[in-house]
Amino acid sequence: MSALYIGLMSGTSMDGIDAVLVDLAEPTPKVLASTAIPWSPTLRERLQAAARGTFLTADQFAQLDAETGEAFAAAANAVVAGHTPDEILAIGSHGQTLAHAPNSDPGYSLQIGCPSLIAERTGITTVADFRRRDIAAGGQGAPLVPAFHRAVFQTPEEDRVIINIGGIANITHLPAMHSQATVGFDTGPGNCLMDHWIMQQQGKPFDANGEYAAQGEVNEQLLARMLADPYFEQSPPKSTGTDYFSPRWLSEAIGTATIASHDIQATALELTARTIAASVRSYCQPTPQRAIICGGGVHNRHLMTALSAHMPCRVEGTQTLGMDPDWVEAIAFAWLAKQTLHGRSGNLPSVTGARGPRILGAVYAA
Repeated sequence: MSALYIGLMSGTSMDGIDAVLVDLAEPTPKVLASTAIPWSPTLRERLQAAARGTFLTADQFAQLDAETGEAFAAAANAVVAGHTPDEILAIGSHGQTLAHAPNSDPGYSLQIGCPSLIAERTGITTVADFRRRDIAAGGQGAPLVPAFHRAVFQTPEEDRVIINIGGIANITHLPAMHSQATVGFDTGPGNCLMDHWIMQQQGKPFDANGEYAAQGEVNEQLLARMLADPYFEQSPPKSTGTDYFSPRWLSEAIGTATIASHDIQATALELTARTIAASVRSYCQPTPQRAIICGGGVHNRHLMTALSAHMPCRVEGTQTLGMDPDWVEAIAFAWLAKQTLHGRSGNLPSVTGARGPRILGAVYAA
């Protein structure tokens, strides 16, 4: 008997909405349909501005939330794939993160994309707002995908680390001994600084295959200033976002130094590779036998080469485990919706630092 769910994900890179229709009846998810729908340029610009802290009136914020919800609903409808709404048990919608500050007093995280509109436009029960319950319980509210990684990718046969490289990068250590706690956290920038710089310098949304970075050389002085940021020395549990590792952060790191544009691109790429590898070396014990990559960064060949040079183990994509790297996070939020509907926890306290397991999200019935 099938168990159909839709997962919707738009990450910190804000390049678009990933949507999957997935059958979760078996331990290994089966993707039945998938699509990636880019944000309209004007909506993406407004979302990015809001995430950078541009002031919005209550009316402007409410309108942005509604328009974002309409976009998520359209993405969900695009993967219904011939099924009727009553055949699909739920949609798990991550929403679009505009703010994430779990260490504030009180901590908070904000994802928009009106779930009421998603449920109404699709006729499918929608689960959303996954992060804030974990934060209310004293956790970071992120990363949330490690629980899914553990359920799907852990094996007694080898120690693994799953590395998601989106706008922000995060890792999940999956020890072969299931009695050991799962460790996971945000390591720092993934693609976000590289994407910002290539857009500013070349008008491109991303550096395809790292070709622009490959033209440059790492500027060790700039890299040292970047690595001096206290986030990299902070012990987990920890999480971050593009509101912290922002264009302003990059500009302040560059300062008044005169550095060739492609050298800055190369240095931003090296920062991502080194901080991921350093996190694995410091916190993944025993040393993993394989690092398995998902997210947009897997398509950056120059980044994958740099990462392989620094990692203590071999590096490959999740396709080697039978799951397309592009859809892992969207599948994870479909899985989290299933957890919620079945009254099961979706967080890992060993990862987020929450006081205990919690059922995540709010349910918007069809």
